[in-house]
Amino acid sequence: MTDVDLESEQYEKHREAGRILADVRDEAAEMVEVGVSHLEVAEWAEEEIRELGGEPAFPVNISIDHEAAHATPGKDDETTFGEEMVNLDIGVHVDGWLADTAVTVDLSGNDDLAQAPADALEAAIDTVAPGVSTGEVGAAIEEQIEGHGFNPVVNLTGHGLGHWEQHTKPNIPNREIAQGATFDVGDVVAVEPFATTGGGKVNEGTDEEIFALEREGTVRNRAARQVLEQITEEFKTLPFAARWLDSPRAKMALRRLKQNDIVHGYPVLQEAQGELVSQKEHTLIVTEDGCEVTTRSR
Repeated sequence: MTDVDLESEQYEKHREAGRILADVRDEAAEMVEVGVSHLEVAEWAEEEIRELGGEPAFPVNISIDHEAAHATPGKDDETTFGEEMVNLDIGVHVDGWLADTAVTVDLSGNDDLAQAPADALEAAIDTVAPGVSTGEVGAAIEEQIEGHGFNPVVNLTGHGLGHWEQHTKPNIPNREIAQGATFDVGDVVAVEPFATTGGGKVNEGTDEEIFALEREGTVRNRAARQVLEQITEEFKTLPFAARWLDSPRAKMALRRLKQNDIVHGYPVLQEAQGELVSQKEHTLIVTEDGCEVTTRSR
């Protein structure tokens, strides 16, 4: 990519999303304490994003212990935090231009596991620059996590951020690979190391509270049509939570839409051996001489 104007409106909206997100992430992390409900933290963060002028790019993910991603509370969820490892993954968009960030809040006494992806992320940020391979970034992440005595989660990756697209190319591995894509000036990417006390792979569980539009389509059922209208108008192609839907028959409507391949779900991802998982994530804009982190604390 050449002749990219990093001061254009597109990049300013990415930066604004990142500024909102940094503030919300830090405050949400402060709220995570034993006895506090998952739903309270998720709904506070999502509403605060709107108050600050953005929109959630996806439902707040609250992953506990062996969970790695795609966990969000349901509408009447009363689950509270215990002495656990808590991963918060939050996204913001401004007119479809995204920022994505995550942090581990450790209530379990595993400080070093929580620190491992944070150190890996800083090493990755130091590595990202135009012409650098994603495999080199993966090597930097892997070295840091293994240096702490843990394994990177190898079947989860960082990713590009597009317009109304949460996951685009390039994929950014959490381990060294021989052939990766190279970064260009203007790329907007989310780098997200995951560390685990387990073997380093995640599997899909059965719980599903997050969904996204798969394709345009029509359904005969009235409730499903109403839900589909809300999805296409409010969320477009971005992920949404079942609890965001206005319909009193939302779960039934989602089942119908899934059966017609109009909507797909995101099952909760879990460490295959049931071991602990930690995470840290920032959004970066690739610049002429390195990268700019849009989601740093201010």
